[in-house]
Amino acid sequence: MFRVFKRIALGLVALILVTAIALAIWEPLVAEEVRAPAQRAYDVEIVRDDFGVPHIFGRTDPDVSYGIAYAHAEDDFSTLQEVAAMTRARMGALSGADGAKIDFAAHLLDIRGTVDRKYAALPADIRALLDAYAAGLNHYADKHPEEVSLSGLFPLNGQDIAAGFALRSPFFFGLDSVLGALAEGKDLPIEGGPKLTGEPENRITPIGPEPDMNGSNAFAIAPGRSTDNVTRLVSNSHQPWRGGVAWYELVVHSEEGWDFAGATFPGSPYPFLGHNKTLGWTNTVNRPDLIDVYKLELNDDKTQYRLDGQWRDLEAKRVWLKVKMGPFTLPYPQTIYRSAHGPVIINAKGAFAIRYAGLDDLKMLEQYFRINKARNFAEWQQAMAIQGVPATNFIYADAAGNIAMAYNALFPARKPGANWRGVLPGNRSDLIWQTHLPWDRVPMLVNPASGYIMNANNTPYVAAGPGDELDPASFSPLMGIEDDMTNRARQAIKLFEAAGQIDAATLERIKYDVGYDKSDYATQWMAALLAVKPDGDNRIALAQALLRAWDWQLDGKGKGDALALMVMRPAMRQSYRRLPLPDAREVLTETIDHLDTHFASLDPKLGTVLRLRQGEVDLPMDGGSDTLRAATLWDIDETDGRLAVRHGDSFIQFVEWDAEGNVTSRSIQPFGAATTRPDSPHYTDQAKLFVDHKTKPVYFTREQLMPHAKRRYRP
Repeated sequence: MFRVFKRIALGLVALILVTAIALAIWEPLVAEEVRAPAQRAYDVEIVRDDFGVPHIFGRTDPDVSYGIAYAHAEDDFSTLQEVAAMTRARMGALSGADGAKIDFAAHLLDIRGTVDRKYAALPADIRALLDAYAAGLNHYADKHPEEVSLSGLFPLNGQDIAAGFALRSPFFFGLDSVLGALAEGKDLPIEGGPKLTGEPENRITPIGPEPDMNGSNAFAIAPGRSTDNVTRLVSNSHQPWRGGVAWYELVVHSEEGWDFAGATFPGSPYPFLGHNKTLGWTNTVNRPDLIDVYKLELNDDKTQYRLDGQWRDLEAKRVWLKVKMGPFTLPYPQTIYRSAHGPVIINAKGAFAIRYAGLDDLKMLEQYFRINKARNFAEWQQAMAIQGVPATNFIYADAAGNIAMAYNALFPARKPGANWRGVLPGNRSDLIWQTHLPWDRVPMLVNPASGYIMNANNTPYVAAGPGDELDPASFSPLMGIEDDMTNRARQAIKLFEAAGQIDAATLERIKYDVGYDKSDYATQWMAALLAVKPDGDNRIALAQALLRAWDWQLDGKGKGDALALMVMRPAMRQSYRRLPLPDAREVLTETIDHLDTHFASLDPKLGTVLRLRQGEVDLPMDGGSDTLRAATLWDIDETDGRLAVRHGDSFIQFVEWDAEGNVTSRSIQPFGAATTRPDSPHYTDQAKLFVDHKTKPVYFTREQLMPHAKRRYRP
């Protein structure tokens, strides 16, 4: 009998070992085998300047794209692998449960289906760029196998790069918040303009992964408003400082006429913003209503939905998410649903279908490259008319002195008469819009008499000062254009209106402004804080005295700055989400407790509390949430209580065209070119300049670059 039990025990041990080994190795074995791009030689040289910024020279445009991928991999291969894993719905196998949520979204949105249907229709030169970029990443992975984190992830191909665009693009206008709300059975977020007639009040409950992260500032100054007849453009995007949507600076040149200096995201074969010889643009997030949700009527067994009085089959597909847990990767089954409207989520409240701008479309891959190579305003507008980018403001300037703002979006062609701001009935096919409004319907402001344009994530109806604005009556409420104002927008307009003629120094002062305008939510919030009754807590009275004396500037020079920084952020967050202000007593008490515990003072210096931290670098910061000098989000160090900024001012670029049309630019990043390479000299070499409001030159031409070339090589 003992031998029998022993055999059983040994068998169980063997089974456990086999199962453990299987769970550890199965995921790469079942991953879809991908064909690498056709082999070809790429003629590219990478030149690194004294800050490690890659300048990529190629004979052809695909040569440059190949070099972009290789240079970026040298500086941040770990993030590029995460982006690649997302495109294959393998993020869960790389990072666990949080990654599996992204994989679920990729399956739900049918990203691979979009690529299968649309990729071949892309122009041949765009497909060549995508293949070249994939080949550059593959080459780096082949040369550095020890850095590859997920078996079977390489080789990549052009379809993988396209899938990354299709997956991430709709999250910039809030689709992730809608998906999250539906998955959790919560109230839906609302985007767009003022409440329409008959709109239910109970829908205004935005949720999701910190929508207040969506920020940026942008300024364009016409030569007539400048003291020196110079056209100026300021790119001041607010992005996370690390990860898949952190900016990467680069300069590119091909013999086919592609010359551009700017920044890109991991996974892109070209810059997304910056300038070429004759024009430039930058982006800010806009928030029109581009997502519609429909409630479906299902049959009893939830296999069909009613549309136009008939039952239709609800598409259902079983997918297996891969979830890394320790050394194992576990399969987790999920069912993906689709209707004629689009993706469907079933929760305790019912079945909800989603339709959004840019659904099943890859045209953004062409549009971005065409505007890279545009030579004048007419060509740039022609490229914008491709209408592939589903949402984001474009602020433009050029050597000819033109400035413009396009409130760019793929506005659904909705029919009047329905409540498009609420949950729509899913049983009417006439509510399933099929097209979007043409380019000539997109709100656009060109060369206003004020001589300046600004946007800080506010309504496009405030952009150039009184008397020079777009007329809201010219645009249908069905477009869902927001009417929000931010503190940054109010400050910018106030400062521009007071500035008179503008030179470079004045523009810099405006960009780095750290003030709050005494209006709107800031004033209401301050009044609420000062109205809190101390109820015997003397610290509340002391904090209120500091706030009364505060100069509404987060420059680190006055009293109460650290306290104001921490109490203002919760109000900014609620205002951006279109929610009521938070509980004043709760916020004030929590802030007092934090400052008292970690700093033994309610008035520590702002720079003592707010920090730029990367590796061994630990520097004081200024600015705050919703100031033009943006420090939007931070991580709290539980050991010393300091706030390490992780989101806010990121890539900053000042561009100028002189009276003869010659372009120069300056730029800065929070850390350096190699944000995930602690051993690199460019891990943090820009940090001190960044906190001191300083920039470095962009060496746009080969002649400017070569005296500063620190490394030249061919990958």
